[in-house]
Amino acid sequence: MTEIEFSSELAGVDWPALKQALVADDFDNLRSPDQYRRSHENSHAVVFGTCDGQYVANGRILSDGVCNAYLVDIWTATPHRRKGIGREVVNRLLATVPGQHVGLFTDDMQPFYDTLGFRPQAGGMSKVIGSWLVGG
Repeated sequence: MTEIEFSSELAGVDWPALKQALVADDFDNLRSPDQYRRSHENSHAVVFGTCDGQYVANGRILSDGVCNAYLVDIWTATPHRRKGIGREVVNRLLATVPGQHVGLFTDDMQPFYDTLGFRPQAGGMSKVIGSWLVGG
């Protein structure tokens, strides 16, 4: 297997290529390439994984810089899963928020996050204000 290159740099990211990779792997949530760029620019930290110049992993973490953080957009391309790539993305992001409580939402990856020490918490709620992605 070709080695995965990890980066936390926003400079040089090909946002249309990242969007295309997410769409191809059925991990797209309808953001435009520009909305992906803005989402990443407004994050506390980001990680990208590439293999042979193609995006195969991505993740971001939001933080108040004091006590609360939130993992979002954690993705590893399907052919690259179960090889430690997602774990590396998450661990790199968590390293940027020592001492903070980190939350996340997941529909189907609870077993993966369990292996990283996350535990379910009751009482979580969410709400979309207006229509999804309006004003983007």
